[in-house]
Amino acid sequence: MKRLSKDSGQGPREFKNEVILIAKLQSQNLKRFDITVGIARGLLYFHRDSRLRTIHRDLKAGNILLDNEMNPKISDFGLTRIFGGDQTQVNTRRVVGTYSYMSPEYAIHGHFSMKSDVFSFDVMVLEIVSGKKNRGFILPDHDLNLLGHAWKLWNEDKPTELLDVLLENVPIAEVLRCIQVGLLCVQKRPDEDSACKL
Repeated sequence: MKRLSKDSGQGPREFKNEVILIAKLQSQNLKRFDITVGIARGLLYFHRDSRLRTIHRDLKAGNILLDNEMNPKISDFGLTRIFGGDQTQVNTRRVVGTYSYMSPEYAIHGHFSMKSDVFSFDVMVLEIVSGKKNRGFILPDHDLNLLGHAWKLWNEDKPTELLDVLLENVPIAEVLRCIQVGLLCVQKRPDEDSACKL
């Protein structure tokens, strides 16, 4: 805990500004995880709780709006498909959406389902944790995208190296859980992601 000391040379105004800044930074760190949970709840509503089972097909950071309290709202339903009855998957010849958020089965074969949205969500989770975008992600020591880099760090038992440098004083257990969930749901074979059903 920091206290204002007579010998520090820091005046009351500077000290107050520092305390306010630290509180805001900690609040922003926690807010990232609140945003992640809010997006997951919205997606769960579209997939399971809504009267109409809805597949977004273009879930990405740019389609998440934040209100005054930083609560996330999923937007841009122009590519959305509604599934009827027991329908769980659709095939299409026209693949639309943002490639860096697309599940492989959708991008390659045109198969989309709730799993496609979950894949997109988990790309966003890894982006939120790392502070980096999947699209255009480059590191000098390898040619992996953000997902590949996250897997590499996870397999090397160094997942905390994925964390955004701006994230300070965050509960590491929560961050590791986010990374783990994100990685489970972006596995190469879609049949492996049964643990990721929302």
